[in-house]
Amino acid sequence: MKVFPTDLEGVLVLEPQVHRDDRGFFAETYHAPRYAAAGVAASFIQDNHSRSVQGTLRGLHAQLERPQAKLLRVLRGRIFDVVVDVRVGSPTFARWVGVELSEENFRQIFVPIGFAHGFCVLSDVAEVEYKCSDLYQPGDELGLAWNDPEIGVKWPIAEPLLSAKDREGKPLARLLDRLPRYVPKP
Repeated sequence: MKVFPTDLEGVLVLEPQVHRDDRGFFAETYHAPRYAAAGVAASFIQDNHSRSVQGTLRGLHAQLERPQAKLLRVLRGRIFDVVVDVRVGSPTFARWVGVELSEENFRQIFVPIGFAHGFCVLSDVAEVEYKCSDLYQPGDELGLAWNDPEIGVKWPIAEPLLSAKDREGKPLARLLDRLPRYVPKP
């Protein structure tokens, strides 16, 4: 497995080894000890699977009281995946990274606790699967505005398809009192 650090501490892009032959392919998409050694320090307890049409934008989301680390991959199609540092006091607070994940490149992204996450669909359809380190709690979710100019994500779509909840996302400046605080590693 190849591991690519990003500009955000703890956010990793992972590329599993893919064995291809005339029959198709085989890829090990998660192996707890190997992923832990690579920096994915989370125990996952919930798997989610979403299907979305082209132009859909999901996010930017985080949970506050029961925060979730996530390991995300694409089963079908292509997405532009975005992670935003929402830890107040972090040296990279309000910065974002974006990466294309697809069924062809097999790449995954690890989103640690303390980061908001979202993605938009670039292909006709995309199916996304992700592991979470805690259970989803509907009332605990933080919805950050996908187009907040303070963050400045350069989404590759101009007019996304949004859920009612995502249309009501708040700018980062209005959420400061609810956001997690950065704790430097010793």
